Amino acid sequence: MEEDFERAVEDGLRLSKRLVLPGGAAPPRPHAGMDRYGAPDAAAASSLLPVAPMAYAVVTDPAAVDSPDVPSYQPHVYGRLSPPALIPLQMREVELRVNCAAGCATAEVTLVARWWLHCLTRSRDCDCRLVVPMGEEGSILGAEVTVGKKSYSTHVIDVDGNSPVKIVKTESGGILKRQFFQLTIPQVVGGEDIFATIRWSQKLLYDNGQFSVDIPFRFPHYVNPLPKLFTKKEKIQLAVNSGVSKEVLLLGTSHPLKEKTRQAEKLFFLHEAVVENWSIKDFTFSYSVYSGDVSGGVLVQRSTLRDYDDRDIFSIFLLPGNNQNRKIFRKAVVFIVDTSGSMQGKPIENVKNAISTAVSELEEGDYFNIVTFNDELHSFSSCLEKVNGKTTENAINWMNSKFVAEGGTDIMHPLTESLALLSNSHGALPQIFLVTDGSVEDERNICHTVKTQLTNKGSISPRISTFGLGSYCNHYFLRMLASIGKGHYDAAFDTGSIECRMLQWFQKASSTIVADISIDVTKHTQEFEVDCEYIPDISAKYPLFVSGRFRGELPETLYAEGYLSDMSKISIELKVHNIKDIPLDKVLAKQQMDLLTAKAWLSENKQLEQMVAKMSIQNGIPSEYTRTVLLQTIMEKIDPAQQGKRKPKKPEEPSATLLQGLTLGFGSVTATTENLTSGFGDTRAPDKFEMFGKAVGGCCARVTDCCCCMCFINCCSKMNDRCAVVLVQACAALSFLGCFECCTELCCGGGGSD
Repeated sequence: MEEDFERAVEDGLRLSKRLVLPGGAAPPRPHAGMDRYGAPDAAAASSLLPVAPMAYAVVTDPAAVDSPDVPSYQPHVYGRLSPPALIPLQMREVELRVNCAAGCATAEVTLVARWWLHCLTRSRDCDCRLVVPMGEEGSILGAEVTVGKKSYSTHVIDVDGNSPVKIVKTESGGILKRQFFQLTIPQVVGGEDIFATIRWSQKLLYDNGQFSVDIPFRFPHYVNPLPKLFTKKEKIQLAVNSGVSKEVLLLGTSHPLKEKTRQAEKLFFLHEAVVENWSIKDFTFSYSVYSGDVSGGVLVQRSTLRDYDDRDIFSIFLLPGNNQNRKIFRKAVVFIVDTSGSMQGKPIENVKNAISTAVSELEEGDYFNIVTFNDELHSFSSCLEKVNGKTTENAINWMNSKFVAEGGTDIMHPLTESLALLSNSHGALPQIFLVTDGSVEDERNICHTVKTQLTNKGSISPRISTFGLGSYCNHYFLRMLASIGKGHYDAAFDTGSIECRMLQWFQKASSTIVADISIDVTKHTQEFEVDCEYIPDISAKYPLFVSGRFRGELPETLYAEGYLSDMSKISIELKVHNIKDIPLDKVLAKQQMDLLTAKAWLSENKQLEQMVAKMSIQNGIPSEYTRTVLLQTIMEKIDPAQQGKRKPKKPEEPSATLLQGLTLGFGSVTATTENLTSGFGDTRAPDKFEMFGKAVGGCCARVTDCCCCMCFINCCSKMNDRCAVVLVQACAALSFLGCFECCTELCCGGGGSD
């Protein structure tokens, strides 16, 4: 998928060489020593994947490529492009609005941008594709696009067909990787402006006591229009709400922000300037909320009339603090790794590298074992091994020989064996780390069985953390299993991110400083429901966030209790803050929907499904029980003098495009059984690229690869007149791409005819 996209953009950049801009100049390119906000990273510079919000012209007819204002009078080009080329559009304006809510570790981002179709003659039109890369765990909240008299907007509708919207076509709303969102706007005329407003939410990052937000904002040089023709305006607004009245320390920013106001826990920043070139650096901002030790608070929002639930909302956050004397629990770790046939290639290699690093990071006093599963079960050792240099080296050597992708998938057996291994954890905190890329038939039974076993083991029961690979595993099953096991869930949807995300997941889950958290609110509330099954432990690597609903009145202070590594008790004071500036219902909606969807899947409860659907429609967030569509509206101007004389038109049934690929689904047992390996967005087989389709009736014997061109040419064993004409036209059409030699492989004994 990634290679296909990059190839299409590369073709588009070649096509754009046909353009002759006013004055014969090319778009300005920043000097190497004068790049704003630092130089771009080398890997990003060599890739054509979008690292900033981008718009592309979807070109199937290369003859339509021309400047809308100054015709270039280039030689006519014959043929069509299939798949189409993607020409990056020039951007005229951009505005970024970021609202950070530290008490929920969430940032809401709004992008306002204006592109123009600079590469198509005004007598032609083409589709335009908007691609927005989102940050950590990005989730689309909505998009509005205006082109001329047409307006487009995303809407979430009921999946049961109760909506009056008529679905006329379907397209993918998610491409490449999970953090990308795309929209296709049809029939944009050459020279027209595209105005877009796109909103999404993403997680705040946390490292060593610092919160940070990182938003893709690196624009390539070829989206810069000529400065003499257009003034480029860049605007960034940032609002930070810590949710607590503690001191907020500003640590750094990528762009020159000016602090405008500071009101208690709320800070506002602004950057506005006319620039020569668009930003070539991601927008980053980092800050810390001072906390010498474990601390936290409770954010409360009263329910509103528009809310699907009449109970009030709460969000509890617990920060690990900077106390270096807090000791991490000793660990007894069992890694359970899927080595079925679908893991072959990059997935199993990246998983092996991540597990090897994780084993190397275990400390003396910890215990561990490694279990691999497919149709069979293999263990590094028959018991838990104590961590030392020799056992670590032996484990890595064992993985190098035993991590072979073959066979099927069976999850219950290795889980049962691992729980038995941890029956004697040598006084350490028992932990299971499960990694899989597949779905199995008995997932609900696994959850119920594991829940019963963990309940019987008491308070210090094994923690179960889960990691999903690709799109064929049931991520809601893995999320629910982690919730039952007081662990952490994470996932990777492209092979390049597996190792990094797995290490972050392991470090977060294995750095426990406070275990068995409990909050007694029964004295104060009639009802208090937490979204997750159980409250997880507090990690030294990441704050703990717990949300839910309650009925009643909370006191000014609550207390969270837990156990430290020496099994002494700790009590943490939580001040209750009734807030109005942070819309908790919207900020927490995605997290609550994911947990409720996992519960609805496990219990097969229709009421929970309807609750998720209501939240999805209310907040405009895609879900498994709703559909996301792109609605088109024609903005027709009516003369007031003629308004009374005109007969009222019968309102047309709204038509829409269904956007797919925006949700995870519930995995695929069939794909798992067949050991399909294309569950990652970057491993699917590329489509064929045919430039001349069926230009030569039925004389095509086979498709051969032109070794120096971007296309394939259909040819036959007997070179008849029609073949010769098409071959000449092909070489002429390819000349504008800088291709001067075109080789064709003739098929002996083919099916051509005179």
